[in-house]
Amino acid sequence: MMGDIIHLLPDSIANQIAAGEVIPRPASVVKELVENAIDAGATCIRVYIKDAGRTLIQVVDDGNGMSETDARMAFERHATSKISTVNDLFALHTMGFRGEALASIAAVAHVELRTRLKGAELGTRLSIAGSVIHSVETDTCDEGSGFSVKNLFFNVPARRKFLKSNEVELRHITVEFERIALVNPQIKMSLYHNDIEMFNLPESGLRQRIVNVCGKGFNRKLLAVDVNTSLVSISGFTGRPDSCRKNGALQFFFVNGRYMQHLYFHKAIMQAYEHLIPVSDKPDYFIYFTVDPAAIDVNIHPTKTEIKFEDEQAIWQILLAVIREALGKSGSVPFIDFDTDGAIDIPVHTGNAPNDLKSPSIQVDTAYNPFGTPSSSSHKSSDFDWSKFYKGFEEEREPVQLEVEMPQNDVVEESFHSCYQYKGKYIITSLKSGLVIVDQHRAHIRVLYDRYLSHIRKQKGISQQLLFPEIVEFTSSEAIMLSSILEDLYYVGFDISHRENNTYSINGIPAGIEKLNPVILVKNSVHQAIETDCLAREGVCEAIALSLAKSTAIPSGKNLSIDEMNSLIASLFSSSSSTYTPDGKLILHMFADEELDKHFK
Repeated sequence: MMGDIIHLLPDSIANQIAAGEVIPRPASVVKELVENAIDAGATCIRVYIKDAGRTLIQVVDDGNGMSETDARMAFERHATSKISTVNDLFALHTMGFRGEALASIAAVAHVELRTRLKGAELGTRLSIAGSVIHSVETDTCDEGSGFSVKNLFFNVPARRKFLKSNEVELRHITVEFERIALVNPQIKMSLYHNDIEMFNLPESGLRQRIVNVCGKGFNRKLLAVDVNTSLVSISGFTGRPDSCRKNGALQFFFVNGRYMQHLYFHKAIMQAYEHLIPVSDKPDYFIYFTVDPAAIDVNIHPTKTEIKFEDEQAIWQILLAVIREALGKSGSVPFIDFDTDGAIDIPVHTGNAPNDLKSPSIQVDTAYNPFGTPSSSSHKSSDFDWSKFYKGFEEEREPVQLEVEMPQNDVVEESFHSCYQYKGKYIITSLKSGLVIVDQHRAHIRVLYDRYLSHIRKQKGISQQLLFPEIVEFTSSEAIMLSSILEDLYYVGFDISHRENNTYSINGIPAGIEKLNPVILVKNSVHQAIETDCLAREGVCEAIALSLAKSTAIPSGKNLSIDEMNSLIASLFSSSSSTYTPDGKLILHMFADEELDKHFK
């Protein structure tokens, strides 16, 4: 007979399990500690990071501080100062209310807390590691609280092993810091990594905080958004249409001081920009919602970044209207002003028609047959000269000689009718076994991608120096990624030097692309690397090569000469893969002879 096998987990193990959800990476520790500092009434918060959080995460604030008893209780599971009853869950006005946050951090790190209540003569110094309190002492620390989290995941080596590179982890930290900073402009905030200042944000208004976080160039890009209704208040800023871009748009939603993601509301903003920007472009926006806490549910997602609204459809309409209003006030949306002065007075129809009114008569040519031969009626045959059309087409199709020898079995014929371009987008040519239609833009992406990736691997990119260097400013998270890919950009042919803070100088670009905007090229490469979230260097190289290829490839709609089409087709069939682009999009479609013959039986 088997004995009892179910038992309660020790708190230390339970806390480690909880940490897997609450603390997946160093950025989560920063988020929890900074939000606690805000809830404690801090007016100044300093964050110190070493080795992207692996070695040290320290958050110091001038908030209310804690007594010795509260300092002990703060590390207990389900300990909180913000919830007393179930109803409190639906009326939250604070950020950190998950009781397991500090307990989870203490379960997987060495934590030291130094805290002193405002007005108290002495404070408390508490040391805890692996959920075990090692010491509690009286301390002469400053008012407020200071948390030092060292050796994160020291007792969970598997978790520590799966952390990504320092650049990637640091970028996640800056993203969390930026989100909190953007919604708390009234708090002075700073961030240091390995003793280097990354942010020093003074107390300011919201617009200035956005500029301080995202860069000076944002000041001229922002349009104010503001509306107050009984259902919701919406404020903030949205970007001018001429500042929209394909990659790297900064898009933020906040509700009641909390960052959130909301695809439904995002669609409302994109609809407001419809017909104002290209379909592939994206606007920047910083939108702040204020609603009754009882009208939202913040607990539908573990990280609380996805939030459910009670009246989503109504708020969607309000958001769409206020964004359109902001765009309209800026002159981005044309208004039609109906001037009634001097207009004809059209009487309202009463239903009593005068006797002398007659219905208009219609004359119909009953002899007209659109499918018959032209008659002597008023309908004449078209003046279009079909013989000239066919003659011109035949002249276009004069055979040319292809000088490039192909390595593949099913190749473009060495002697064939020239390529034919359809609507400036597709190239039609023949293979030994049939007909092939090629997307010219995607084909060029594949060819250029192979070339750029080869340059990076062989470290032989040729740079063309700019007569006037381009100065470009990045956000902190962008600058972190740029610093990690600078060497690879150099091998492609870019010459980029650091100036100050997050500002760089582009001194040279790859030879052959002098007509393109170097700032856009570099930023696209950075954003592609960020979106790829690469760990291995090879992945970063591929991301850079793909970004440059997309930026420099011939666009759809560009007319090509016969020689240009022949050269492109030859290069495509000599590439590593002629069927798909590096990101998996189809380049060509083949019609075999047998398939064509079936249609003409």
